[in-house]
Amino acid sequence: MPDMRGPRSSLNAASAGERPRFREEFADFLAFVKRPRLAPRMRRGAYSYRRLCQGKPRYASLEWLGGAAAPRFFCWLLVLWGINLLLLGPLAASVATASGAQRRLDVLHLSWFHVVVWAPVIEEMVFRFGLRRPAAAVWLLPVMIAAMLMRPSFAAAVSVALACGGIAGVLAWRRYRWPRRWLRRYRNAFPVIFHVATLAFALLHLFNFRLGSTAWAWLPLLVLPQWATGLVLGWMRVRFGIGASIILHACFNAGPMALLWFLQTYAPGALDG
Repeated sequence: MPDMRGPRSSLNAASAGERPRFREEFADFLAFVKRPRLAPRMRRGAYSYRRLCQGKPRYASLEWLGGAAAPRFFCWLLVLWGINLLLLGPLAASVATASGAQRRLDVLHLSWFHVVVWAPVIEEMVFRFGLRRPAAAVWLLPVMIAAMLMRPSFAAAVSVALACGGIAGVLAWRRYRWPRRWLRRYRNAFPVIFHVATLAFALLHLFNFRLGSTAWAWLPLLVLPQWATGLVLGWMRVRFGIGASIILHACFNAGPMALLWFLQTYAPGALDG
């Protein structure tokens, strides 16, 4: 397999010693969006659970979330909530009102399982798992796309998990991998692939609307929140792994669900109209 490592970023350099600060992670994210590349990746050993436990027993259980350190992880969560709540969310809502687009989904009747478990796992596997595992994604993608068309349920989740586990087992048994020349081409095309995957993730959420006669020019503005969120999730997946992007996605979705639950329980009049 060809060497996909590149020059060490400030993020990876910091991980060799102490954890990088959030501003270093944010600078790495901006550089990544400008020029997406597969390397470097945060080294697992630098944030090992054992090392995190040393001298910090009270916080050790909080500091391993899908490969990302918890304080930085929650910083990203707050950034995404802030950008969507204060800027992109209101902008998309204004565009929807001006263009006549209407929401298809009733967010007040969506289940926690659908929003916090099903959607994050399926969407991350469809749009971001293949960023680092393109060979395996070719085989897993049909199953995950079929899962997107299913009604979320425990039985459907078990079926999808078994199908993916079977495919992964066969690929591991056969030691399936792409030829070097294919991987080299993929690495060269990765910037385009990353941004196409992010755009596709955003455009998927157009199905949340009844567009009617909405002009095509309005459509990208309706999914600006998903596009910005997808950039962060894609960076998180490449730098920290698919587990980190799934957890961040799930926690991001859990915020609005918790807010709606609070309003329904303690201030139901705020949701009228």
